[in-house]
Amino acid sequence: MFSLKNYSPSPLLSAKAKEYLVFTLVTLTIVVAGTLLFLFDPASSKLFPPSPFRSLTGLYCPGCGTLRALHQLLHGNLVGAFGLNPLMMISLPFMIYSYVAYGLKTINGRTLLVWFVPPKVIWFILQAILAYWVARNIPFAPFSWLAP
Repeated sequence: MFSLKNYSPSPLLSAKAKEYLVFTLVTLTIVVAGTLLFLFDPASSKLFPPSPFRSLTGLYCPGCGTLRALHQLLHGNLVGAFGLNPLMMISLPFMIYSYVAYGLKTINGRTLLVWFVPPKVIWFILQAILAYWVARNIPFAPFSWLAP
């Protein structure tokens, strides 16, 4: 009699192949999104939806202005990008470094320097993001300069 009790199918892809596939798909998504952001201005295009938080509350979230800032950055306007979302501009080098480190490890096993971030630092960063969120919604200078 045939029994499925001890049956374990072999995986279609190895763990390494799955990781490589995920990295490839994420990279392709970034390239397509970057191309669309380069070609179409989120400030005037209907291709990009408005911020749901801003639409519901009328307030700015920490991410408000990120698409417009990335569009400006892709066109070489660093000052314009910083003016739209300074938090994104400050955090972007860390995100790029993390992605490159992950990619190098996935593709050829090389590792870049990995920083251990203590929990106190993570809590400080979260508090800074919350303070930024509140400050960019205060309607007078210098806080209004944080609004996109």
